[in-house]
Amino acid sequence: QVQLVERGGGLVQVGGSLRLSCTVSGGTFSSYAMGWFRQAPGKEREFVARISWSTSTSYADSVIGRFTISRENANNTVYLQMNSLKPEDTAAYFCAAARNYLRARDLKLVDYWGQGTQVTVSS
Repeated sequence: QVQLVERGGGLVQVGGSLRLSCTVSGGTFSSYAMGWFRQAPGKEREFVARISWSTSTSYADSVIGRFTISRENANNTVYLQMNSLKPEDTAAYFCAAARNYLRARDLKLVDYWGQGTQVTVSS
């Protein structure tokens, strides 16, 4: 059973930074493409960032230049470094694992989800 556990959410002021982590167990982490999604209250879950097993990355337009996704295969962990946070970044952030890089940006094609971690940006 593949499990994803996110950590690192919290309350931060506008312009601040947070780093989320997601640790995967029960599967072969290095074979998965990993992604981050977020869901604000009353809104649909949306793609934020993804990273392939070979560390190719892509981002939603709204976070380019502010967020960085990375992975450490030795620790079965993927990270999301979030800088210059804005109130509109407030959401529950979900880690996702997918069988390939293409699937990792489509919430309907993700294979495994974490439970989510809340990020709140106060103004």
